[in-house]
Amino acid sequence: MQRRRSIGAEVQQDGVHFRVWAPAHAKVAVVIDGRDFPLAPEERGYFSGLVREARAGTLYKLRVGDGEYPDPASRFQPEGVHGPSEVIDPAFRWRQWRGVKLKDAVLYEMHIGTFTAEGTYAAAIEHLDALAALGITGLELMPVNDFPGRFGWGYDGVDLWAPTRLYGRPEELRRFVDEAHARGLAVIHDVVYNHLGPDGCYLSKFTPHYFTKKYENEWGEAINFDGEDAHGVREFFAENAAYWIDEFHFDGLRIDATQSIFDESGTHILREIRDRVTGLLVAENEPQDTRLIRELGFDAMWNDDWHHAARVAATGRSEAYYTDYRGRAQEFVSMAKRGFLYQGQYYGWQKKRRGTPSYDLPPERFVCYLQNHDQVANSATGARLHELTSPGRLRALTALLLLQPQIPMLFQGQEFGARSPFLFFADHVPELAKKVRKGRREFLEQFPSNKGAELDAPDDEATFLACKLDRSQRDEAVLALHRELLALRRQMPFETTLEGTTLTDDCLALRWLGDEPRLLIVNLGRELHFDPAPEPLLAPAPGFSRWQTAWCSEPSPEPESEDGTWTIAGETAVLLKPAQTVPRSSSGSSEFLG
Repeated sequence: MQRRRSIGAEVQQDGVHFRVWAPAHAKVAVVIDGRDFPLAPEERGYFSGLVREARAGTLYKLRVGDGEYPDPASRFQPEGVHGPSEVIDPAFRWRQWRGVKLKDAVLYEMHIGTFTAEGTYAAAIEHLDALAALGITGLELMPVNDFPGRFGWGYDGVDLWAPTRLYGRPEELRRFVDEAHARGLAVIHDVVYNHLGPDGCYLSKFTPHYFTKKYENEWGEAINFDGEDAHGVREFFAENAAYWIDEFHFDGLRIDATQSIFDESGTHILREIRDRVTGLLVAENEPQDTRLIRELGFDAMWNDDWHHAARVAATGRSEAYYTDYRGRAQEFVSMAKRGFLYQGQYYGWQKKRRGTPSYDLPPERFVCYLQNHDQVANSATGARLHELTSPGRLRALTALLLLQPQIPMLFQGQEFGARSPFLFFADHVPELAKKVRKGRREFLEQFPSNKGAELDAPDDEATFLACKLDRSQRDEAVLALHRELLALRRQMPFETTLEGTTLTDDCLALRWLGDEPRLLIVNLGRELHFDPAPEPLLAPAPGFSRWQTAWCSEPSPEPESEDGTWTIAGETAVLLKPAQTVPRSSSGSSEFLG
């Protein structure tokens, strides 16, 4: 029997072929309209069989023991995570797509449920032209696998193969990806392979070996990737990763909290996923372990160091996990040239060393951001960064984000100064909702600035609705700023050597060498005056007399005057290019002291 993936229900010419891993049972049957269709046992705990009475659209459950449950590899749950699974035909007429090179990526993190008022794939398509015109080249979707309730972030997914019914049917997700590709936008799916949600997860009904007590996981039971009967667990997750790329044409996956994916076997499950997935792999990894790139084959990693330093620079608050950051110019120069800020140094907040060497990795291995879903929501009000800092400082930091060579990522609405907050929301049954409220309150208390604040209830629908983007309130000046910077980014000489220095604790300079040199100065402090200017990176490029402004975040005079003195406006970013050519001698020869 020819199958695309090793488990789940797949449409065949003469019916539907079902295959499931259920080693805890001697018998498994497909249940359709109250009728049982037994599956034949295979080796290593699998059961399979062709059901001629089934077709695309058929609703079914699987009978194991004395219960009926959704298919662990269900392709769709039209009635929610507790209801029947639906047989889905993945046939779709895809347009040709060449993809986006990693070094050219500009990412945009998106939560489908709050990206539009409708909260659907179809509604999101209507805004893809605007993102492409802005200069975005890739969308990163927060998890779209199915999860319980009417709304949520998706990180407590329980049906990892089923696109959630909340945003549309599977064919509508396929259309969303195809329409994004038609506009030159790659699409990355955020997947969670470190735990499953507490409500609606029926994997243990098929075998308890999906989970393990061997490791501690702060979000729930750890996944069993290296213990007894782990072969079926590994197959389930590795095949799931390949499924999203194969059947939905995602360009890659962002894998959540990889530090909580535990595996001491000979081949780490993430390496196995890399070997099956042809697309881009991006890791979130709190301890910043670059072995994910060096040994496990990942293409890039999120750089929380960059966000944390920028957050402190913007707000002045060095609290909780921002404690070990100062928001100083040196931190940004170091990260522009060497990747992570912490590469093994002692980290006071955790009272241990953090990070691994990254100084030899190219800049396109790091995804940097001023905002993302976690960091915006990790406050009492879910406030956007523009509400927490001055306009000039935010413009300067935005310029640094978008004009440095690392991969930049914007969070939905950031590009137009969204006024809507982004809060943690999750619709759960009352008893679980009560626990989530308590856990969220305790987590946010690590920030002194949050203590005593009244928090919006995660399970209140009003919390979810407040987070929906309202484009009628967009700030056209903020939108123009992002459009200008992304147009400049496409002209930056990133392939040339980058040098950097600090001019003061609050001011940095990045200089790209080569035939088309550029000088980026970012001043997060007060106005500066240099007379003289004894910093070699400020010297004119060879063959030119001085620098002139190519772009500036604020209206201000030329930083370098005719006499070589410098005045750099406060809370400003300025991109400079060489000015007029120095006249050469008529002989064209060079003179040297002999």
